[in-house]
Amino acid sequence: MLTRKQHELLMYIHERIKESGVSPSFDEMKDALDLASKSGIHRLITALEERGFLRRLAHRARALEVIKLPAQATTAAPAKGRQAFKPQVVEGMPLPPHAANDTRELPILGRIAAGTPIEAIQHERDRLVVPETMLGAGEHYVLEVQGDSMINAGIFDGDHVIIRKGETANTGEIVVALVEGQEATLKRLRRKGASIALEAANPAYETRIYGPDQVQVQGKLVGLIRRYH
Repeated sequence: MLTRKQHELLMYIHERIKESGVSPSFDEMKDALDLASKSGIHRLITALEERGFLRRLAHRARALEVIKLPAQATTAAPAKGRQAFKPQVVEGMPLPPHAANDTRELPILGRIAAGTPIEAIQHERDRLVVPETMLGAGEHYVLEVQGDSMINAGIFDGDHVIIRKGETANTGEIVVALVEGQEATLKRLRRKGASIALEAANPAYETRIYGPDQVQVQGKLVGLIRRYH
């Protein structure tokens, strides 16, 4: 799992090698990442080597080889006029046994339906270590996705979605919505006059329309974690 600066440096090196066939100099890397000294670049490169992302080639100046890149999520192309949610996904990478400075332990509060609404959010049943780069300010929690109604937004059955707690959302954002105080669901929220539409990202599911007093926003989707067994 990479820190933000490690990820930035790795992608910068990758793009420069792809463009010119030569890895950038330490001065170029320092300037690109806006660091005060080259010692910070040395530390980042060492960390990337230890994690298996980079390799220094012996007996060659400015010789770095990118071995692999972080796993990236892919999402379906957005329909015309819509802005698709692009989930931040950590795929197939082992989670550290203990939270480090660049991670946070969040509560898993149960399952959330990406389909027909199911029972409301439960009490904490487990905890999950999440990269700080996915979070930002505010209180967060994790829910396990059940169902396939959000697959065209890159959200699949069994994914763990990271939710920033809050009671407001803009139209077009993916939210945890509590319907009539009893059932929770993960959907894209759209406002239609005085009504609220909870929209799926799968044509097999219809959009459901509710009155403004029937839907309570519980939080907004900020990322997800996908595990492979």
